[in-house]
Amino acid sequence: MDNKPVKILSLTVLVCSLGYFVDMFDLLLFPILRQPSLTAMGVIGPAQIVAYKNLLNTQMIGMLLGGIFWGMLGDKRGRLSTLFGSIALYSFANIANAFVHSLDAYMVWRFIAGFGLAGELGAAVTLVSEILPKDKRAYGTTIVGGVGIFGTVAATLVGKFLPWRTGYIVGGALGLVLLMLRIGIRESGMFKTMHTTTVSKGNFFMLFTSRERLGRYLRCILIGLPTWYTVGILINLSPEWAPKLGLTGPVTAGTAVAFTYTGVTLGSFASGFLSQIWGTRKKVVLVFILSTLAGIVFFLTARGLSPTMYYMLALYLGLATGYWAVFVTIGAEQFGTNLRSTVATTVPNFVRGAVPLITGSFVYLQASMGFVGSAAVVGAVCFALALGSLWGLRETHGLDLDYME
Repeated sequence: MDNKPVKILSLTVLVCSLGYFVDMFDLLLFPILRQPSLTAMGVIGPAQIVAYKNLLNTQMIGMLLGGIFWGMLGDKRGRLSTLFGSIALYSFANIANAFVHSLDAYMVWRFIAGFGLAGELGAAVTLVSEILPKDKRAYGTTIVGGVGIFGTVAATLVGKFLPWRTGYIVGGALGLVLLMLRIGIRESGMFKTMHTTTVSKGNFFMLFTSRERLGRYLRCILIGLPTWYTVGILINLSPEWAPKLGLTGPVTAGTAVAFTYTGVTLGSFASGFLSQIWGTRKKVVLVFILSTLAGIVFFLTARGLSPTMYYMLALYLGLATGYWAVFVTIGAEQFGTNLRSTVATTVPNFVRGAVPLITGSFVYLQASMGFVGSAAVVGAVCFALALGSLWGLRETHGLDLDYME
């Protein structure tokens, strides 16, 4: 751990946690604003679903590529380089989103915003993991998850009370405020020590030169698949699910997403706290994955729910998939200092980048299996991969992170 006063450590953790605030704000704001923004551009009816899928996939591809870029930068130039550069790019791109008038321009700026946002959570978790004592790191995860709650609250309020263009401007402005707050935080001592050595730093291809290292990396990615399966297939398509499930009234995607992400951030708080109390990452993730699976089974089999009950189910699914912050922490703790930022930043964004594959498989199977059957098969694959991968990972709670690959 860095030999820093408690006040400096606390400030660093809090300011890094605001990166998760911005992460959750944007991931909730975009689905909320998708209907009014697309309608304003003349995209209506069934065409909105296609346009939204394309926009979401474009943003996720941007996050996937951005995760590689910012992760490598964090290991080569420092954790702060990623924290500053990523939020600056995201902020300007989000403001630019407010001035688009065509679907093509919208896609370009969602790609750039995703590319910029990709570095936030991984860099924050890496820095927090390296500055806190090894037996207290989960408290940092808890704070990250707790602060993220306010991102969903802010996005819900902005999406509800402000025009969609103003909403994007607010998102960009929040990023710029965060950029200024980060001026006072310091670099990780572990990175400073490692940076003086000749060891290879931020070499993404090192992850593929060792079978054991590659296996570790893939397992870190695969345990996160249930989170974006749940959001991408079930929650984001809530209006389309309503008639399939025989709901007694209409539901909106924006409200379902708001309930889900409120649950996600509450779950992040709970999973971080439990991992500290229980002294284990793996058991906490196992409990949350199995809880998510139970919720998915209920979702796909329940019929005749009221809209209120449906939103409560969305809240539960968000809570159950709220192991996201612990999942990112596991990625950071599985690798040495010279690859830690690369892994912690790429892992969550590779999961997000898997969304096109997940949604594409869901759409492809619908023709032969129907809406519910297709979702069940895709979900079964995602959960099987996640549980199998979790089994093969080592426990990292309390592990000394001051080492290199």
